Amino acid sequence: MKIGLLSSGGDAPGMNCAIRAVVRTAIFHGHSVVGIKRGYAGLLRGEFENMTLSSVGNIIQRGGTILQTSRCPEWMKPEYRTKAAELMRAQGIDALIVIGGDGSFNGANALYKEHGFPVIGIPGTIDNDISNTEYTIGFDTAVQTAIEAIDRIRDTAHSHARTFLVEVMGRNSSAIALKVGVCTGAENILLPHDQIPLQKIVDDIKRGVARGKDSSIVVVAEGPVAGRSYQIQQDLKNSHGLDAHVCILGHIQRGGSPTSNDRFIASQMGSLAVEAIISGQTSKVTVVQNGTVKLEELANCVLKNDVSFSEFKALAEKLSI
Repeated sequence: MKIGLLSSGGDAPGMNCAIRAVVRTAIFHGHSVVGIKRGYAGLLRGEFENMTLSSVGNIIQRGGTILQTSRCPEWMKPEYRTKAAELMRAQGIDALIVIGGDGSFNGANALYKEHGFPVIGIPGTIDNDISNTEYTIGFDTAVQTAIEAIDRIRDTAHSHARTFLVEVMGRNSSAIALKVGVCTGAENILLPHDQIPLQKIVDDIKRGVARGKDSSIVVVAEGPVAGRSYQIQQDLKNSHGLDAHVCILGHIQRGGSPTSNDRFIASQMGSLAVEAIISGQTSKVTVVQNGTVKLEELANCVLKNDVSFSEFKALAEKLSI
């Protein structure tokens, strides 16, 4: 068998671990892997590359994706998916593994439905927001990167007796903000779709000051558009006279060497994806459910999901008093 492999959408630490596992598992079983550069856009341009053991040597510790990635608006049109299916069949590719998020999975699902092309998805996004999986590759590393940054910011906040609004990535997902907020002892966590409780933020900070606390950290989930912390900063100043400094962590959360957790889960997912293809299973996604890596129907994993960490909102509230 010849297996196609691409990464699509935003990059995430651990994608290279999954790529390595796919290639090595396939070769172990006597099959081959064709790497497709730059996601669906590269697929449409025929950017194919035969992968060997050497292709994936010394990449397990590297962030990003050696196959590179891109956004591909053309993929939304059926005629381009038809072209992709024809290109892969002309190359002798029997199945396609897609590493990415919900948009990438919707693209893979359309390819399968329209052309019967065998596809397997591996969830790779720092947002941890894919339906029917408890975990997506890159989440743990992004959280750890943000924690380390906030630990440093807190040193400055204490030294200058300041309040910091620290904005973390995740778009519409609350997962990064909640986990980072709990793990850094943030005084407040502002989630993407919640009303901004300006008075509560001020009251919490004043309560801390009254007991001798001279600095505060507010973790802000970025929401649909990055930079919302600046509006919150302005509102706090104008409405309550509270000075706060903004630090937007941005894309540093998407890069860097993956944590052991991301390496371990990505390696399991990459290997399972190949095993699924070999056993004739298609239109599946490798997921984590009840702490175990297993297969789920692709159609059940094409939506965003923001409930995986919602149970910890109450914990964050209790610990921030």
